[in-house]
Amino acid sequence: MSKEEQKQEEQNTATEETVKAAEAEQKAEQKAEQKEQVPPTPEQLLEEARLKLEASEKKYLLLLADMENLRKRCMKDMESTRYNTMADTITPFLQVFDHFGMAVKASEQSDNLKMLLDGMKMIRSEFDKAFQELGVECIDAVGKDFDPNVHEAVSQEASETVPAGKVIRQWNCGYKTGSRLLKPAMVVVSSGKPEEAAKE
Repeated sequence: MSKEEQKQEEQNTATEETVKAAEAEQKAEQKAEQKEQVPPTPEQLLEEARLKLEASEKKYLLLLADMENLRKRCMKDMESTRYNTMADTITPFLQVFDHFGMAVKASEQSDNLKMLLDGMKMIRSEFDKAFQELGVECIDAVGKDFDPNVHEAVSQEASETVPAGKVIRQWNCGYKTGSRLLKPAMVVVSSGKPEEAAKE
């Protein structure tokens, strides 16, 4: 065997030994990792699940308590709003009610109709003021086109001067607040001139 062949064989042997050493080292590392990654025991898994369940139950109970507190607060706010709204609505009429009582008492003690009429006018004025404070408006219908959205026709009458479809008279005032109708105006509607009404 020549020196070159001998040298080549020594190099091959050294390479094989290096590869084997590397493989052995890799296997040793894998075994060490496997030892470190020991699967948890059933008891450990059970304890972990118990802790997670306990945490979830605590979270659920806290959320439940928050929901109950929110429900109670909403109920309290609704009740407070209802009473405040009722108080705000009634308050403007308390003085009117007192003056009605005074007018009744005065009429029982006097035959003076003028005084009674003046008292009734004053009460009517206070009603108007109370309605104004609440944003309630009277619907003025006379001379306007009949509108079924805000008017309620109680009858029709022929008229020489008022065109058909227009309101001739208003029996009772209608009321609204903003765009909301509280009560329609009770009206008499023109059916046009007598001859036109007769043709229909």
